[in-house]
Amino acid sequence: MTMMFKSLAATLLLSSATQAFSTVTKTDMSPSYLSNVPEGPPDAILGIAEAFKSCTDERKVNVCVGAYRDSTGKPWILPSVRKAEERLLVDPTVNKEYAPIAGDAKYVDLALGFAYGTDADMTKLAGVQTLSGTGACRVGGHFLSKFVPKPEGMDKVPIYIPNPTWGNHIAIFNNCGMDVRRYRYYNSKTNRLDYDGLIEDLKEAPEGSVILLHACAHNPTGCDPTMEQWKDISDLIKSKKHHCFFDSAYQGFASGDAEADASALRLFVSEGHNVVLAQSFAKNFGLYGERTGTLSVVCNSLEERSAVMSQLKLIIRPMYSSPPIHGSSIVKTVLTDEELTAEYYDNCKEMATRINAMRVKLVEVLKEVGSDHDWSHVTEQIGMFAYTGMNSDMCDELTSKYSIFLTRDGRISLAGLNDGNIEYVAKAVHDVTAGKSITS
Repeated sequence: MTMMFKSLAATLLLSSATQAFSTVTKTDMSPSYLSNVPEGPPDAILGIAEAFKSCTDERKVNVCVGAYRDSTGKPWILPSVRKAEERLLVDPTVNKEYAPIAGDAKYVDLALGFAYGTDADMTKLAGVQTLSGTGACRVGGHFLSKFVPKPEGMDKVPIYIPNPTWGNHIAIFNNCGMDVRRYRYYNSKTNRLDYDGLIEDLKEAPEGSVILLHACAHNPTGCDPTMEQWKDISDLIKSKKHHCFFDSAYQGFASGDAEADASALRLFVSEGHNVVLAQSFAKNFGLYGERTGTLSVVCNSLEERSAVMSQLKLIIRPMYSSPPIHGSSIVKTVLTDEELTAEYYDNCKEMATRINAMRVKLVEVLKEVGSDHDWSHVTEQIGMFAYTGMNSDMCDELTSKYSIFLTRDGRISLAGLNDGNIEYVAKAVHDVTAGKSITS
């Protein structure tokens, strides 16, 4: 009985406190700085994804999201990744302790071997685990902003990023305190790489600028330089004393061959560049939500490596202290087991093969439904996306009329296509582009 009265008293006290707080919040709260906080703009890509979710049209198709989907339109966990995860779940030595500031050292070594090659001189690679590629860019940008000498007459370190590029690059490097500039990359008149413009802009950049390069499967265009062009770019960057920052988000996913996809990066290392590399395992391992990546710097000596590592740790510690361990443990488990590694390479090739098949089929079906445009640029591209040449009005019409959701620059995620929707998408694309130019 006593307990019942105590419980009743506690309930009455809580109710009274709640009513009092409600009265205060309605009448007595003083003006706050929060009333002056403006509404921020929605993220361009994530906003489209939310619009897709809320759309009730049964025909709807999402060709916006940069994540792999299988032939039924579902997310796919790689079988090699699933097996690695199952092993981790029953391994009695696995725990949930904090990782060191620089992350799991064994994972970092394996990740860098995956990128630079297993024969790379690891003693000259300063590497840390990061929150996927986004975190790697953020840590790397902070490091470069702090330590790269500013060109004469400039109060910030300039970083030149391709136009177009992954949209988040601009915000990341701005927030790192860098002077974000653009170099020409894509020629919308030809729907192909603007190599001449690229070379001209890098020549004109102030000596000692940072140059951001996509290691393979350029996002959003899918246009990569040839190896001869990469060699010329390397020579130019060296002659101008520029600094290379590679962003590698699609190694293995681009062509299905992880070694081939690392060719540009490894060329620059062999040419003597002190490369900075942001590496992500989101796309190629399907670890989107695990936030698994690395940042690395090619150094000239053990002393440089030690100093760089110390500074990277000083950046990371107040930023997020230490990285999550589940995704890195999966990558480590896969890459330390020969059978799982072999299966992983097969899984990766399977994804790349399906994406390329959708690329080819989209162009074929566009012709079949009556399009007389030259879509050869789409089949020449590589990676997850097709940069179609459609303008923003065409993209808006695809969404409003056909419930096909894509970014307004004409980028289509080929992962969102399958045999069940590709004809519908092709017919819609033909409808909005018929009689109009897809070059500008």
